[in-house]
Amino acid sequence: MYARKVIVISLVCSAAVSLGYAQGPQYPDRPLVYPKTKTVTQVDELHGVKVADPYRWLEDLDSDETATWVAAQNEVTFGYLEEIPARQKINQRITKLYNYEKYGTPYREGGRYFYSKNDGLQAQYVFYVTEALDGEPRVLLDPNKLSEDGTIALAGRYISHDGKLLAYGLSNAGSDWVEFKVRDVDTGADLDDHLKWIKFSGASWTKDNQGFYYSRFDEPQGDALEETNYYQKLCYHRLGTPQAEDRLVYHRPDQKEWGFGGAVTEDGRYLIISISQGTERKNRVYYQDLQAADGQTIELLDDFDAQYVFLDNDGPVFWFFTDLDAPRGRVIAIDTRKPEREHWVEIIPEAEETLEGVNVVNDMFVTSYLKDAHTLIRIFNLHGKHVREVALPGVGSASGFRGKRKDTETFYNYTSFNMPRTIYRYDMSTGQSTLFRRPKVDFDPDLYETKQVFYKSKDGTRVPMFITHKKGLKLDGNNPTFLYGYGGFNISLTPYFSTARLVWMEMGGVYVLANIRGGGEYGKAWHDAGRLHNKQNSFDDFIAAAQWLIANKYTRPEKLAIVGGSNGGTLVGACITQRPELFGACLPEVGVLDMLRFHKFTIGWAWTSDFGSPDDPEDFKVIYAYSPLHNIKPGTCYPATMATTADHDDRVVPAHSFKFISALQAAQACDNPVLIRIETKAGHGGGKPTQKIIEEISDEYAFLVRVLKMDASALRKGP
Repeated sequence: MYARKVIVISLVCSAAVSLGYAQGPQYPDRPLVYPKTKTVTQVDELHGVKVADPYRWLEDLDSDETATWVAAQNEVTFGYLEEIPARQKINQRITKLYNYEKYGTPYREGGRYFYSKNDGLQAQYVFYVTEALDGEPRVLLDPNKLSEDGTIALAGRYISHDGKLLAYGLSNAGSDWVEFKVRDVDTGADLDDHLKWIKFSGASWTKDNQGFYYSRFDEPQGDALEETNYYQKLCYHRLGTPQAEDRLVYHRPDQKEWGFGGAVTEDGRYLIISISQGTERKNRVYYQDLQAADGQTIELLDDFDAQYVFLDNDGPVFWFFTDLDAPRGRVIAIDTRKPEREHWVEIIPEAEETLEGVNVVNDMFVTSYLKDAHTLIRIFNLHGKHVREVALPGVGSASGFRGKRKDTETFYNYTSFNMPRTIYRYDMSTGQSTLFRRPKVDFDPDLYETKQVFYKSKDGTRVPMFITHKKGLKLDGNNPTFLYGYGGFNISLTPYFSTARLVWMEMGGVYVLANIRGGGEYGKAWHDAGRLHNKQNSFDDFIAAAQWLIANKYTRPEKLAIVGGSNGGTLVGACITQRPELFGACLPEVGVLDMLRFHKFTIGWAWTSDFGSPDDPEDFKVIYAYSPLHNIKPGTCYPATMATTADHDDRVVPAHSFKFISALQAAQACDNPVLIRIETKAGHGGGKPTQKIIEEISDEYAFLVRVLKMDASALRKGP
């Protein structure tokens, strides 16, 4: 199989590179020589337009030819990186800063507390349980013991209501495919239960703790890392029985794109079935009364007209978060005995800020809002009356606040650009926060500052942007700047702490986070303004951010790097091709870059809600106009580029990056390097071992140090 071939060949080439390419402290003058990538005569006619696809053969990830190409590209890339004297120093400094205790947010189930922790450089977080908050925790599950290289990761943890059983998911080498197992919390021993072919699913236990609901696909008939994923099924697994005997709860053979999520209400009375279609922030909601003899599925919300997130229920009255008639979100109540819309009751109306999420704890709604891309937490009673606002440490990001209906305590985490993720216990009765865990990181937060600015995009839209750097920065246009963006799928970018960003700033760099359209920072309208036929707005916003930074003397094109992953890789790829002269370096990470074929692999078809469908003539015109792969122009001087991808990425298959880099190398008309770094035994990013994370970031920074002509001497010594 392709992955195995690449692992062997890449390791051999990496060893050869380290022996043959490291030539001391000076960069050699010789130009890069890229592998000769063959082309094929492949032309598709789409809606009357003939589209050449000369690198189509690189879509065959299992072929010997592709494996040889990957090895050759990695040889050039790692040869280039080995020549950078600062590379090892960067790696050492990131490693030292990364080596601190990191805690997940605790939650309570069955009278016990559960949380995750990483001692510092462990490949994966370890899952702990303790009988009392101040008691001695014990290891419940350590995924680091499941593989020698740390590439098996926990992908979901679901505790039974009595706190005695753990259903957990395992992902291998970063794949989206997950296998479920069940562990006895008291003994730490696994039961015989073993479920496969699970993707995009949680697990929800029944109140009797005898089994759980989950969603799965049929076993793939072809390559599991490439085959499209259709016809998901909602099933019930009873403990002690083989998966083949799992009860099929709901599926729709007439709707191949429908996905299902099953959740049992806290009172155990109802099974809530949320039905999605792709990544559209709209869904249907059906339910089953688990006490009813007929097991009938009732179609409560079937118009697919808005987002409906089930929160909790008061008997037959269901509470939902929704954006129906409220693009920034609100909370409503639906009495299932009178489900008609004229009987719906609004509990928390839409606010000026964007409602991101709601939990029900201590008979109160704990709501999380975004105000200009930072968190506000407000608490309301069950009638919608405002009780209080949670006092947070500053302008940053907070999450957590899980709990049961009658719990009087909950936990949350808070982070900002200069504050590591810190865990607090919150008393729901008094409104008091008390520190639970504060990590110790080897840096002085007083040396750094963050400001939020607002700039105008091409069409005059006001866009927010966070800028972080060391204090005393000179605005002389000479600062190396790392501009990050995403702009899609209603996902919001908020302040967060990163030791890697500290290293960037130690080297004199500026870190910038742009909240461009297509994200969810200002609700549905902001998302809609950057998707489908409005997708160009995302690129315009990002380009305008770069222009603002240059105009305000933070940087200049030769010192400006743009970075983004997945949909953010699309963003970077489009900006490379639209404004190549504006940037000094580009890092498209696991990017969606072939916009005419993204829907033909794994779950790519689901992204048509944001991108549109290449099969639709009107969508095609828009997509073709910005598709990074198809807008590369031969004879153009493109900025220094290093794409990153991974051999087990079954979300955005690596063929996107393979084809894009091949075309860019062929088109490049100047000496700026065009490279691709292909990780082995890794996927789209989830579950990536700590060491692989550090190595990838170190290589990206080393690349930027070289191409942006940075001075890395300010780095503190490593371990």
